[in-house]
Parts: sequence; C-alpha cells; structure tokens
Amino acid sequence: MKFGLFYEHQLPKPYDSEQWDPDEEHKLLKNALDQIELADQLGFDYVFEVEHHFLEEYSHSSAPEIFLAAASQRTKNIRLGHGIVVMPPRYNHPARVAERIATLDLVSDGRVEFGTGESASEMEMGGFGVRREEKKGMWEEATRECVKMMSETPYSGVEGAYVGMPSRNVIPKPLQKPHPPLWVASSRRETTMVAARLGMGSLGFAFETPEELEERVDQYYQLVREECYPMGKALNPALAVLSVLSCFENDEEAIDKGLEGAQLFAYSLGYYYNPFTGGNHQPGGMNIYKRFMDTPPEQRWGPLGEGFRGFGGFQGASVTEEPKDEVTRALWRAAQRGGCIGTPEFIKDTLRKYEASHLDLMIFVAQCGARKHEDVMESIHRAGTKVIPEFKERHEKHQRWREQQLEGVEYPVNSSI
Repeated sequence: MKFGLFYEHQLPKPYDSEQWDPDEEHKLLKNALDQIELADQLGFDYVFEVEHHFLEEYSHSSAPEIFLAAASQRTKNIRLGHGIVVMPPRYNHPARVAERIATLDLVSDGRVEFGTGESASEMEMGGFGVRREEKKGMWEEATRECVKMMSETPYSGVEGAYVGMPSRNVIPKPLQKPHPPLWVASSRRETTMVAARLGMGSLGFAFETPEELEERVDQYYQLVREECYPMGKALNPALAVLSVLSCFENDEEAIDKGLEGAQLFAYSLGYYYNPFTGGNHQPGGMNIYKRFMDTPPEQRWGPLGEGFRGFGGFQGASVTEEPKDEVTRALWRAAQRGGCIGTPEFIKDTLRKYEASHLDLMIFVAQCGARKHEDVMESIHRAGTKVIPEFKERHEKHQRWREQQLEGVEYPVNSSI
C-alpha cells in the first residue's frame, strides 16, 4: 500500500465576518507547499490536488496546475496528482489540458498522475454553462481526445459531439510514455467498475470501508482482465481510498484537533452539492463556517436539514446510522471520527484492514476546515514517521499480488503503484 495527501485548499471565513483577512489565501497556499515538502521528505508517495471553481470556503483550488508546478520545485520524489482535472470542454479545452499536463510532467521529471472527472455542483456547472445530462459524455469524449493529443504526433483531429478540432501536433509531449497514468474520480461503486473497463485508476472519494473495498477489488481486477478497452494507450490498474487524517499521541488530542475539520469538510461539500443550498448560494455574501458552527454538532455532517431531501433521498441532517445512498453516505462518513483520527497505533490497526483488502493507495485529507497549519504539519510528521514505514516494508508483497491479478492482460501497464 502506498500513501498520499489530498488538497481542497479549504479556507473558512472568520466566524464573525463575510470576508477573509487580506493575506489568508496567500498563507493557505504557502502553508500547503510546506506541508507537501515535508511529506516528500518523509516518504509520502503522492499528493492529489482538486480543481474546483467558485466554491468559497470549501475549495480555493481553481488552478491546480500552477500549484502543482510550484510543488514540483519544492519536492523530489512525491507524485503530483490531479485529483481531478474537470474535463467537460466548457471548463477546459482538451488541447489546453494536454499542454498543461505535459508541461507539468516535464518540469517535474515525470511525476504527474492525470486524474479526470466531470464536476457535479450547480455553482460550477452553472458558471460554465454545463448541462448535467451532458457532462458524462463530455468527460469521456474530452478525456479520450486529450490522451490522444499527448501521445500522437500529430494528433489526427476530431469532429465529435462536444469537441471539434482539426489535425495539429499538440506540444510539448509528456516525459512519461505514452502518457501519465490515468485516473477517474469515483464517488459510486459503478464508477469504480467503469474505471476498470477503461483501464483507469479509481480515485475512491466515498470513504469506502475495508469490507467494501475487498468486494470491489475482486470485481475491479476481474473486469481489467476480461472486459477492459483502455481509455488511453496504457493501463493504470489501481484503487485509491480517501480518509481524514489526524494523527497525535492520544485519541483525545487527535479528535480535538481533527474532528471539526472533518465535519466542516463534509458540511461544506454537502452544502455546495445539494441543489437546494449550493444552487442558491450568494457569491461573496455568505459565511458557511458560521452556519456550520451554529449547527448542532450531531447535524454538522449534513447540509441544512430539510433541503437535503433532494440530495440522495435523505430527509434530515441528523442521523446515527449510515445513509443508504452512496453519495450521502460519503458525507456522513467524512464527518465521523473514522479510522485515521487517533494515535499511530489506532491508525495502523485501521490501515492493516485496508492492506488485507489489497488497497493500492490510501489518500489522507490532512488540511481541512479551520485546522491550524502547525497541527497539520505535526500530524503529517507523526504519520510519516510512526505509521507509514511499516506498510512500506510490505509493499513488495502487494506488488507481487498485483502482478498475479494482471496475468494475461494484453495491454501495456503504465502505473506508479
């Protein structure tokens, strides 16, 4: 099993203000670069950076290619993952994506992981004029053409439903051949299986349990062997899971310094992705953190009670049992203590269960909510020195298991796992 960090660049407003302090975004990005540099020194394998637009407080990561380029010059080994590039062409023309990915791959000496996805929030889709019923088709067409642009000389051109472009040689080309490893955001089980059929890694954003993972692993690799028609020119068979990290010497400190951030992560995500709330957001005039803090603790995982009826079928934000809908359940899980908020031994016990289920990559959310930079640094350092080494020692065994799963696969494999 390998390990990574996940960044939304969350920036809650002060409780009593609708505006941030003037230097807050500057400090946020510089702190994140310090955190990633430390993670690289400690042996973390990956950092994944989202792309979001207009989602105030929840995510100030609208230009991940620039941030990852900066991170490439502060690090030596850590893989630089887009998790994800929003691929519908109204957000990003595939030629521009190909150019940016290739350039980042060159300046980072071949360390890019190319994660892709559709986007889903009304605030973002409405801003770019993307229709919900078309975004999946947009993602698939744009991603296929983008990969061709990175790997063909010249690119042959296309007249598709969403992308039209004549033959051009899209330059530069990436250092990794035929292209960087491909991933897709998977918030539902069915998307994980789509990833298998397309030969892509699955970035599991649903906070899957070890038991769920074990069931998915078997079918995922079976589909890679038997029903795979690759999106690109090489496979990246891999499964990743997201988990909130707060690693301290005792459970009480880990919860005290980590749980509120996890809850705000879930609350603000639910706020924007619930059409009854996020679709009515007043740009520049709301304080989501204040709303969150004024919400009773038992309801802080879910967005604003009654409006949640239209989001996954759930009829209230306070619940003690896991919701049945996959997306709703992911929010609920993100806001709980979870298996990676605690002492190093507590976290290792959790990770051993994922290891037994053959997880390829655990991605930690360490920076979230209003967590202090020094606490994030301490948590990363403790995880890197007291948790990760045990699993690194056994990763060769996992690689042998992966080789067995891929026996008989005809396509080339281009994976950093």
